[in-house]
Amino acid sequence: MPINILMPALSPTMEKGNLSKWLKKEGDTVKTGDVIAEIETDKATMEYEAVDDGVMAKIVVPEGTNDVAVNQLIAVMAQEGEDVKAAAAAAGKGAAPAKAPTVSPPSAQPSPQRGEGAAQQPAPQTTAPQAKAPVPLPSPLPGGERSTPKASGEGVRTNGHGAGTGTNRIFSSPLARRLAKEAGIDIGRIQGSGPHGRVIARDVEGAQSGQGLRAPTPAAMPAPLIAPSMSDQQIRALYEDGSYDLAPHDGMRRTIAQRLTASIQTIPHFYLTIDCDIGKLVAAREEINASAPKDKDDKPTYKLSVNDFVIKALALALQRVPDANVSWTDAGMLKHKHSDVGVAVALPGGLITPIIRNAETKSLSAISNEMKELAARARARKLKPHEYQGGTTAVSNLGMYGIKDFTAVINPPHATILAVGTGEERAVVRHGKIEVAHVMSVTMSCDHRAVDGALGAVLIGAFKALVENPVMMLV
Repeated sequence: MPINILMPALSPTMEKGNLSKWLKKEGDTVKTGDVIAEIETDKATMEYEAVDDGVMAKIVVPEGTNDVAVNQLIAVMAQEGEDVKAAAAAAGKGAAPAKAPTVSPPSAQPSPQRGEGAAQQPAPQTTAPQAKAPVPLPSPLPGGERSTPKASGEGVRTNGHGAGTGTNRIFSSPLARRLAKEAGIDIGRIQGSGPHGRVIARDVEGAQSGQGLRAPTPAAMPAPLIAPSMSDQQIRALYEDGSYDLAPHDGMRRTIAQRLTASIQTIPHFYLTIDCDIGKLVAAREEINASAPKDKDDKPTYKLSVNDFVIKALALALQRVPDANVSWTDAGMLKHKHSDVGVAVALPGGLITPIIRNAETKSLSAISNEMKELAARARARKLKPHEYQGGTTAVSNLGMYGIKDFTAVINPPHATILAVGTGEERAVVRHGKIEVAHVMSVTMSCDHRAVDGALGAVLIGAFKALVENPVMMLV
């Protein structure tokens, strides 16, 4: 029986991918573990390994095809001893599905050093999730009141004597409802004094002076509305035809847009900015780089950047303030044991955040070399999913562009992100005298659900202490 080869889900967020290249042709023998294709996701180009022996019978989707849906048939393979032509002719007709693909190399798995309590990445979905039924908005009732939708069979009283559903009826007189509407008071918050708790006119009059008002409950409070964005047609209508070129979004840009829009809409951000005197850090960096050992080609084995010190300092600060090394979930707070620091790397048309795992345990030279290697593979789109998914915090550095300070958007599931500005000479006042200091401004964005203001201030203070005294990172 021939084997269907389907478009794999190579990351939890992948819905479509580009089939960049076939490494096996029709008629080629395939062994388990052979790389048969290169798949480009929204973040990286990854290798697709065969999990069965056989012969490539038919390539259904040619290389260079973009936006191939996950689980779409891309090729058919004949099993050993099976007629190749028959397998090709039966492409997609009753063939056995291929086993779950693996990402090359097979040993590339999330680092075991993250600790036993570390959260694991969710498995990629292989079937489309069932769409949930839309939740109807509360329907308006007479007098400006609203009812909450209930299960089938429960009626809504709208006869002028009450409002609501089931056991949550709000009994009120027509006059009371009219008075409440004119006063802009939610009648559901008024404590009724009439028969059976009915809200009457005098209750509304008392509520206007603050008497007899219940505290609003989360269920009663209206959900915040998000203003709809302009449609494509509305935007294009603002410009003359021929005055622009349309460049379609690629998968990376769409993913960035979706994730960061969700971040701003669902995570309550707040921001903390502080200035750091990096005079000692710059001097230490120059001294360390000057004394770096040479390799066989007489090149330094490492060259530290200011960003390497920033990564290390943030990792150690999270260890000193463990209550901030967390991720919010509805069930509870994930308290991470290690500091896994993501670092934003700019790519053509987007960015990606490769992660330095267990950064608090690594030397500055190890962080520097690992970051250079990750950044190079990120720009070539060769990162594996576990190298950019997860993490406990992130660093975004725009100092090399001369940016003094800025705010960054939190990358879920992180609770913090540090935005780093340029280091520059500034005039500062010390002991009543104006002096020149090498100063760098940093801004920490915090998820207020997980990190409160005081806790965020302690964390950024710990970072400042380490950056201003870099010898503390070596202890």
